[in-house]
Amino acid sequence: MVTMTDVARLAGVSKMTVSNVVNNRPGVSEPVRRRVLEAIRQSGYRVNVSARTLKSGRTGVIGLAVPDIDSPYFGHLAVHVIDEARRRGFHVVVEQTGAAAAGEAGAIAHSRTLHFDGLILSAVELDRLEGPADADYPIVMLGEQDFGGRFDHVAMPNEDGTAAAVAHLADRGCRRIAIVTGGALEGVNVVTRRYRGYRAALAERGLDLDPPLLFVLDGMSMEAGRAVAHRLADSGQEIDGVVAVTDTVALGILRGLADRGLRVPDDVRLVGFDDIPEAAYAVPSLSTVAPDHRWMAAKAVELVVERVLAPQRPTGQYVAPFRLMIRESTR
Repeated sequence: MVTMTDVARLAGVSKMTVSNVVNNRPGVSEPVRRRVLEAIRQSGYRVNVSARTLKSGRTGVIGLAVPDIDSPYFGHLAVHVIDEARRRGFHVVVEQTGAAAAGEAGAIAHSRTLHFDGLILSAVELDRLEGPADADYPIVMLGEQDFGGRFDHVAMPNEDGTAAAVAHLADRGCRRIAIVTGGALEGVNVVTRRYRGYRAALAERGLDLDPPLLFVLDGMSMEAGRAVAHRLADSGQEIDGVVAVTDTVALGILRGLADRGLRVPDDVRLVGFDDIPEAAYAVPSLSTVAPDHRWMAAKAVELVVERVLAPQRPTGQYVAPFRLMIRESTR
């Protein structure tokens, strides 16, 4: 059986250096890391995960469960989580839940069964879980549900961010500001929270909340945004500004308005939410609410690690900072 000592000899480094590379710890230069990884490949060395877990009580793996891996937003978030976890010496396993309660419950069960050290879960449907006072497994929640202090929770600046988007459009002279959002306007979720911010900003600016300015999506996709833009353009409503629930939807709206011969920002100004990388490359580039994704990832990983070390510590609720990225779609 090939040992870590054999790998160290082959790579010309110490056994501790091999251990640091295997466990993804910081402090190893990239050339040395590559040399050790090549020695591992050549030698056929395999980590005895079961023995390491029994010895330390940890696997060095954190789970990340998101609704949709193909979503630009969640792909962007996953990159930051992986980077932050690596910086702290952890690996990340990503799982897709399908935004379904069964998928989210399954992600928790799988992470326990596979002995992950903790789980970061972006919950959409799952709201009936016991908190850490009754469970010994570290879970950090992302998302917009109200978990009542049962879990560490990192949330988006939904109300404040959307209100800032509306205020920005009003400052640009818009008086008939539509919102394009999902249909779940009851309960506590991303749709209700961002709609609440929309309504509050209209009231603060003395603008009417006009029901015909609410356009409901069939899904959170670009194609759904395009279809809504067609309805918006064909509605006969005098609309000079649009707030979209996500950037993905906003990019579809941009295409749909162009289909109807409407120019952004000349005819209609448009703001998204999320600041996904594609927003800056659209034509015109998309103004958007930009939560600090790196901050969210760092905070979520930090909270998981802290709960691994102190399972009974009090939970905390955290809202990401944000800024408004003003680009061509509102200039």
